[in-house]
Amino acid sequence: MSSTHLSLHYHIVFGTKNHEPMIQPAWRAKLHVYLGGIIRTAGGVPESIDGVSDHVHLLIGLRATHRLADVLRELKAVSSGWVHDEIGMRGFAWQEGYGAFTVSASHA
Repeated sequence: MSSTHLSLHYHIVFGTKNHEPMIQPAWRAKLHVYLGGIIRTAGGVPESIDGVSDHVHLLIGLRATHRLADVLRELKAVSSGWVHDEIGMRGFAWQEGYGAFTVSASHA
């Protein structure tokens, strides 16, 4: 085989600190778009992003060279900075951990 083919899809879930309902409907869609932009900038593919007031779900495609922990650290840091600066919610923070599950291409 002369090339490599990978299909790495992850369902990622993480919430706000203490699961406080901080993500307001008025700006939730903008946050989802921004999260997708962070994933694209990192070289990934945001396949689906959604969520509610206290957590988000992302279905993303990553390359073999991506380290999931690094992608998530960047995603959470940059997006919380966006909430601080653009939304003006200085007390906003994400929880420390996250859930990440691989998804087969046929279920993506």
